[in-house]
Amino acid sequence: MDATVPRGRKRGGESRVRWAVPGRARASDRARATARPVLNGAARAGFLGRGFSYLLVGALAVQVAFADGQRGGGQADRGGALREVAGRPFGAFMLWALGLALAGMALWRLSEAVWGAAEPGGHKPRKRLASGARGLFYVGVAYSVLAFAAGDKGSGSGASDRRSRDVTAELLGLPAGQWVVGVGAGAVVVAGLVMACRAALRKYHDQLRMGRLSERQRKFVDVTGVLGGLARGLVFATVGAFLARAALTYDPERAKGLDDTLRSFTRTPAGPWLLVAVAAGLLLFGLFSFAVARWRRT
Repeated sequence: MDATVPRGRKRGGESRVRWAVPGRARASDRARATARPVLNGAARAGFLGRGFSYLLVGALAVQVAFADGQRGGGQADRGGALREVAGRPFGAFMLWALGLALAGMALWRLSEAVWGAAEPGGHKPRKRLASGARGLFYVGVAYSVLAFAAGDKGSGSGASDRRSRDVTAELLGLPAGQWVVGVGAGAVVVAGLVMACRAALRKYHDQLRMGRLSERQRKFVDVTGVLGGLARGLVFATVGAFLARAALTYDPERAKGLDDTLRSFTRTPAGPWLLVAVAAGLLLFGLFSFAVARWRRT
């Protein structure tokens, strides 16, 4: 018995035949259906973990702003957030929970790369590639948090600024390293601009069950999603701009991590109030992540 089944359709008087392998497709659908409850739980946990992380970084950024941009106020990046958690009651438990939640986010994003996302156009190659890239990013983040929880205080706790300079210096030392850093910087800037544009256009509506939300819940989602997404996009684009300057000047000291990037906002004409606004946006994005965990499409 032939394993393939012809599917015919007529166009312009001609019959065109496409061949499908239903057994393989059904096996993939069954695997996805079996994994769906686990992946849904992993996604919701991941968004909760992401929201918690942004709330911590936003709170630390507020402290930096009121410290007048000096080295006081804590370290406003992932390392500072992890140390902040570790110093709290039940800190070790919270670190493990955060790391596992972010690992769930990585698993869910990688599953989207395999099966497609639950949103319009989610099966397109571009969407799958984006999900794969996000999945790999969260693999690295989850690993650093879990390693920190396991006792490796050099993983995830080092200053993001120092790591950025070290990695940039290594890349600049490679053949065509200046181009490599420049392309990477451009990718980060574009990613930040895309984040901001998608937030402004409310593209996140495609990922949420908006029809089930009350008017008050819709307003909450739009305020946190738009303002939080704009702040997040601005931070990413600024990190990329500093990296581009490092590539142009061939100077790794020009590269900045999250902490120094946030502090740089205090040295603008707006002073520390620009950082306060950005920090408020990051706090809102944390709350938006909680909303996504609750109302996202499955």
